[in-house]
Amino acid sequence: MRATPPPITPAPIAWPDAARQTAFAHWLAALTAEHGLDSSTLAPASADASFRRYLRIQGRQGSFIVMDAPPPQEDVRAFVRVASMLQQAGLNAPRVLAAEPELGFLLLSDLGQQVYLDVLKAASASEADALMRDALLALVQFQCQVDASQLPPFDDKLLADELALFPQWCVQREFGVTWTVAEQQTWDRTCRLLIDSALAQPQVAVHADWMPRNLMRMGPTPDGPSGSNPGILDFQDAVRGPISYDLASMLRDAFISWPEDQELDWAVRWWQQARSASLPVDADFGEFWRALEWMGLQRHLKVMGIFCRLKHRDGKDRYAQDLPRFFAYATRVALRYGPLKPLLKLLEPLSGREVTAGFTF
Repeated sequence: MRATPPPITPAPIAWPDAARQTAFAHWLAALTAEHGLDSSTLAPASADASFRRYLRIQGRQGSFIVMDAPPPQEDVRAFVRVASMLQQAGLNAPRVLAAEPELGFLLLSDLGQQVYLDVLKAASASEADALMRDALLALVQFQCQVDASQLPPFDDKLLADELALFPQWCVQREFGVTWTVAEQQTWDRTCRLLIDSALAQPQVAVHADWMPRNLMRMGPTPDGPSGSNPGILDFQDAVRGPISYDLASMLRDAFISWPEDQELDWAVRWWQQARSASLPVDADFGEFWRALEWMGLQRHLKVMGIFCRLKHRDGKDRYAQDLPRFFAYATRVALRYGPLKPLLKLLEPLSGREVTAGFTF
């Protein structure tokens, strides 16, 4: 007879201080009876680039997710508000089952463990295409059904603040480079071009991180949107902004890249669906593609700054390993459009081999 293996004991949950651990224990205890929670099953579910983290706990009817978002660094009220908007739009987002905003604790329904990014990396071409098409359909639904007027604006100041992360954290901190007056002027002109392009686009609801790491592949369920692809996470920073932003995030991701002909195929499919849904998309696909590429460049410069900040300020080195991918994205766009070509002189001293040899997507 084969011996029964011992039960798996979840790893202990580390807390920054005893007071927060005690507050969490009291909060969880108050929910235990209602949801049949078993505190002994509490285990890490996933980490976040922010101060948030997620824990998984078993209950009477399956598993749940706990969000631990410590104030004042995080504010869960935006997550609760946007989650409700997504539910009302018929999209597959976690349900907020209990909330303690003052402490930064949420109990959420569990969308499972099949992250789009992991599935896409192992998928066949046809499987990846099907998943991406699901994500594009959901994006159109998001843009049509979520009321953008209820979201904060992705305005001139926010766009500029995001771009400022690149010289501060990537150029100066990561590479130790100080720009000359002329180089700073080149940067300022480029930023103005990118900001003006973004602000000129039709404004819709923007998730702001619609990418494979924040989407979940869902298994079959009996009814309702809970079985539809994708499950949507990390939406608390949603804004009212440029219509191309989320599509650019999905097609030119931080952690997985596609050949450009595949990007174009998916972009055309989204564009056709958006027009059929009466979204205010440019009737000229070529002009829309230009706006998307410029929007993607703004995002990629911002993300390079964020990844370097995570490394130098927060001790999270792994994100900076993907800088070559971002330099390749940025270089490709700057090479393609005359007004953006001066940016190349700022990128080349930093990107080195990747720009010279080319990054293989």
